[in-house]
This record gives sequence, C-alpha cells and structure tokens, in this order.
Amino acid sequence: MHIGFIIADWKAIEPGKSSTLEIIKECIKRHYKVSILYTNNLTVRNNIVHGFIETVEPMKKIPPTIDAFYKKITFHKTFTALHAFDCLMLRKDPPINPIVFNFLDAIKDEVVIINDVDGIRKANNKLYTTTFHDPENLYLPLTHVSGSKKFIKKTIEESDAQKMILKPLDGSGGKGVIVLEKNARDNINSLLDFYIDKSGEKYVILQEFIEGADEGDVRVLMLNGKFIGAYNRKPAEGEMRANIQTGGTAHKYVMTESQMRICKKIGSKLVADGLFFVGLDMIGDKILEVNVLNPGGITNINRLDNLKLHRLVVDFIEEKVAEKVEKRAEMTYLMKRLNELRE
Repeated sequence: MHIGFIIADWKAIEPGKSSTLEIIKECIKRHYKVSILYTNNLTVRNNIVHGFIETVEPMKKIPPTIDAFYKKITFHKTFTALHAFDCLMLRKDPPINPIVFNFLDAIKDEVVIINDVDGIRKANNKLYTTTFHDPENLYLPLTHVSGSKKFIKKTIEESDAQKMILKPLDGSGGKGVIVLEKNARDNINSLLDFYIDKSGEKYVILQEFIEGADEGDVRVLMLNGKFIGAYNRKPAEGEMRANIQTGGTAHKYVMTESQMRICKKIGSKLVADGLFFVGLDMIGDKILEVNVLNPGGITNINRLDNLKLHRLVVDFIEEKVAEKVEKRAEMTYLMKRLNELRE
C-alpha cells in the first residue's frame, strides 16, 4: 500500500509533538510505502494530476524512538501520478488554497482521501458548526460571523456580556484570538480595522465567552464518528489561548457523560460529510471548533493515557482502502457481466 501525506514543511516537524510523524512511523512499521508532498508541488501533466513527491527510503531497522526515527528518514524524489496512491492524508494547517481541492477532485474516486475532499470544503473553516443546527445553543456557543464592521460593532454594542471572543475566520493555532472586555470596547474600531479589510472579504467571528475558558479547553479526537481520546489544554501564565502552539500545556482529562453524548450526537454527521479524522475543541458542553485539516493531539493523549492512537488511525486507513478495492472489484465484475449480456 502506498500512503501519501500532504504537509506544510517536513523540516518544521517537531518529533514528540507531531501526530503526523507518529502515523507515518506506524505506516513504515507495517511495511507500507510512504511519501510526502506539498500543495505547491501538485501538477497537471496531459490532464492527469501528478505531484513532485518525496518517498521514504526503506529502512533495515526502524529506530525505537520518534526522534531517532525522524533523523534517520531519507527520501528519494519522483514525479508521480497521484492515482498511484492508495491513500492520501491532508495534514496541513488552514488556510489552504481552494485550488488544492480541485487537484484532488481528479483522483477522489480512485484514491482514499482523508478527510474527504467535499467534506473538507464544507468544514475547512469555522463556519462548519452552523450546519449542526443548534439554535438553542445547547452545545454550540452563541456565535456571529461577518465581514461587515458595522454589523460586528452593532452586535458588540447591543450585548450585555462582560467578555466576548473575537477571532479571524481563517485562523488556526490560536492566532489572532483575543478576549474583548466590555470596558475596553472603545478600541473596537481600530480592532475591526485590523481584522476586516475594505474589500469585505475578511471575516471575523464574534463568540460568547464561555465561563471556564481561562482554565483551558479540551481537545477531543474523533475517528470514523467515534470518540477515541481527549486531553485538557491549559494556557500559559498571562495567556488566554490554550493552544499548544501558543505555549499551552497538556493535561490528562476524563470526558463527562454529557460531553460523550455530544460527541455521539455529531459523530454520524461527521461521517456522512466524509470527515473521518477530526479534532473538536470543547469547553464544558460547548463545541468551539471542528478541526478537519490537521487535527493534532495523538502524542499528548498517547503519553497521558498510555494509548497508541496512531495505530487506530492506520487501522482505519487499511479498512477504507480495503473498502475501495472491494467496490472497484464489484464494479469491474458488474461491467463484465453487462458486456457479456450485450453480446
């Protein structure tokens, strides 16, 4: 089996923190061919989508530690048609150029893509939660999204909340997230000038501040619509963002019954949308974000709960590829029978 990983930068990977590297190592241990490629290396040659890919050279012995494994990996480069892959995992933080999805459209019927191209189109920004239809805010925070400074400013002025969250729609890793306090709202004009440009094509999210947010959030990992693990992210001193990229720390966490019910409730929708490997950010019983492009957390959950979640991910890849092969065989058989009946 040939598995490809579309990533941002191999040299930027941090062993011990990278979920992608753990999955890659597990694939190598199972003797699969593994390659990486970058979005800017996607190419069409004579109407067929190719990529300048870097394939991991075979190892006689796989180092036991993830640091040694990362250092030992070497690649050889080839120009390869993407339909040669059995599976592609898109492991790159947003935002992502929409053209990438057009490249992948050409192969999505032949190659297992995790997550599904159409699913990512729906969910690669923070608007996806609006499709959950929770008008009573039972498990979604009160949220407004707009590119209109007038609308955002009016909404803030009319709110009685002491605190609100303001963040860019296309951000990731906690970038651009601020707590807007009621006594500091005189600065809203300058803030909105920073977040929203004159074109009106830059959108911001205005969201209710959930009590307990200053103590961090919970990263939940979902695989094939089912909960597989979670951990608590606590912000660094003097910081309100709990993201690990902004200095947050990882702590063991036990999900509540109500949180598990919420995960079960949305699990079937995630699968229906082709979103098989997903990270949810939760505070209490509220889902703040759904991360579908590059959800992390495997390394922290493995360490804190003595698990090996990367094995579950590769198990799932094997199942999806087997399903694809079986369907292809069924279609081949049906076409053969139809041709025989026509003769």
